[in-house]
Amino acid sequence: EVQLVESGGDLVQAGGSLRLSCAASGFTFDDYAIGWLRQAPGKEREWVSCKGSGAGSTLYADSVKGRFTISTDNAKNEVYLQMNSLKPEDTATYYCAMGSSCTLFSSWGQGTQVTVSS
Repeated sequence: EVQLVESGGDLVQAGGSLRLSCAASGFTFDDYAIGWLRQAPGKEREWVSCKGSGAGSTLYADSVKGRFTISTDNAKNEVYLQMNSLKPEDTATYYCAMGSSCTLFSSWGQGTQVTVSS
């Protein structure tokens, strides 16, 4: 059974930084794409970032490019999202997700809340 457990969400001031973590289990970590989605209140879920399987590329939504960095630790089966220069519009629940490709996430976790105050 695929399990994705996020942590690291918090309340932070605009301009600040946070690092989200996701512990993955139940699948061969390096065989799948893994990344992050987010959903703000009243809005649709948004694709944020992804690392492709194996030595796959890292991809970012235009809204976070240059500010967020995705990384993985294959030995720990963990994925991280370093978020810098946070803006109030980054406020959302952030979900760790996995799938066969960066455009086909099929499982995600329960989410961790990030709130950015102005």
